[in-house]
Formats: sequence, structure tokens, C-alpha cells
Amino acid sequence: MALKITGLSKTYPNGVKALKNLSLTIGNNMFGLLGPNGAGKSTLMRTVATLQDPDTGEVWLDDLNVLKDKNGVRKVLGYLPQEFGVYPKMSAIDMLEHLAVMKGVASRGERKEMVEALLQQTNLWDVRKKALSTYSGGMKQRFGIAQALLANPKLIIVDEPTAGLDPAERNRFLNLLSAIGRNVTVILSTHIVEDVRELCPRMAIISNGELLMEGAPSDALEALQAKIWTKVVASDADLQALASQFNVISTHLVGGLHEVRIFSEDNPGDGFKPISAGLEDVYFLSLFKQQAAAARN
Repeated sequence: MALKITGLSKTYPNGVKALKNLSLTIGNNMFGLLGPNGAGKSTLMRTVATLQDPDTGEVWLDDLNVLKDKNGVRKVLGYLPQEFGVYPKMSAIDMLEHLAVMKGVASRGERKEMVEALLQQTNLWDVRKKALSTYSGGMKQRFGIAQALLANPKLIIVDEPTAGLDPAERNRFLNLLSAIGRNVTVILSTHIVEDVRELCPRMAIISNGELLMEGAPSDALEALQAKIWTKVVASDADLQALASQFNVISTHLVGGLHEVRIFSEDNPGDGFKPISAGLEDVYFLSLFKQQAAAARN
């Protein structure tokens, strides 16, 4: 199932331009949508999920017009937003049963089989009768995936699903997403680079409502090989001096020292050493280029 987004723009009443003529095609499998907070990811996901309308543009899910045939889209869509509401006193099994009815699963036997299978798949079977208010953050996210999988959707959207999870829960959740992504199209919207690197054969980076890059992470990494250089400096003054001379794409504190990474087609000298490019470099370089272009205009 292919999702085709063409010329999507959205400006909110407060003047914020959340999307700026954004076009993107998403095919089958797991697709990563990467960008900083406020990039427009959630606006894009809410638009695809039929929860809001853009000012201009089109969205097609195969032959379904997402902006006009919202009921048709909702029949094949599973959605896990950043925050989703549940009845806190209800158990997981009762809540899924209720949501399955709302999804149009009329047969009681079919609902029972579907709900029980999802509770097993998301590793919630042993706590299926506990109130949702007693769930940990990771358990709530796994319940969120369970409700998104009701009625066998063909497209699943998950928006910032691992934010706030501890490392163990994050790993469990990513493994679950990976298993799901083998059978349906999953759009993973996040600002966490590691989530995309671990899961997604294709990705896009957006910032300030604009598409900065789209493609396979492996291709983006290959294009940066032998072009990322690093150096460790001790003082803020040294860091500022490097920033005035080179294209500094990121800095990290390591043992109280500044580890600087720059982009350069050629050996910059000055004590820099070559280093293998990572997806974080692709991400930060895309943002750096956008900021540089904005500063020139």
C-alpha cells in the first residue's frame, strides 16, 4: 500500500507554518519520519490520520482520497498518537473489546479471537484484567499498539512512541514494531535517531515543515563516508573558534571535553581525524544545511 503526499501546507491561526508545500511518497514496510520537536511531524501524521485538514495539498492511500474519504481511510488505519486517552478504570481486555466494536468488528467470536491474539502479541496477556491506570509507560505504549492493530489495518502510524520509555521498555517496543512492520506499512514519526536507524529501511527528515531528505539510511550514510571528521577540544573558546572556521554539525561532551564533528569534502587538517558517518550525522547535517540556507536568504 502506497501513501502519496503532494504539496501539503498548513498554517495555524497563530501564524505557525507547520507544513510548507511538503511532498512525500511512502511505500510498504517500516518508514521513519525524523525531525526535531516542532518540525511538523505531528501535523503531518494527524493529517494522514484524518484528524485535521491541510490548507492545500492532496493525500492518497492507494486509490483512497485521504482528505475526502475519511471513513474509508479509517477502516484501514491504525493510529498511535503521542498521547491517547483511555478509560483508566477499564481493563485492557475490556477496552480492546469496546474499541473493536467501534471499529466495526460485529462478530463477538471474531472480536474475542482478535483481542486475545493482540494481548498475546503485545505481551499484555498476564495483565489483561488489570486497570489501564496501573500500567507502566511501556505497557501503555504496548496497549496503544494493540488498539492500533485492531481490525487488521493496512497502514499504521505511530507518533513519538518511545519518548519517555526506559531502555528495556524501549527495546521491547522496538522489537514489537519491527515484527509488525514485516506485514503492513508502518510510519514511525520520531525525533530519536536511534529508533529510525534500528528499524527503518527508508526514511525522511523534515524540519520547519519542509522535507530535507528522503531515501534509504544506507544510501545517506554512504554519501557521507570520508566526509565526517572529529576533534576533541577542552574549552568553550576553542569550540567557538572551530565553529567560525568549519561546518560544525554536532558537538558532544565526553569526559568534560567537547567532541566536535564537522563535515568537509577534504581533510581539514588542524588535528581532525576521519570517523565513520552515522545516521545522526545525516540528521544534523540536514538541519545544518537548512539553517545555513535560511541565514543566506
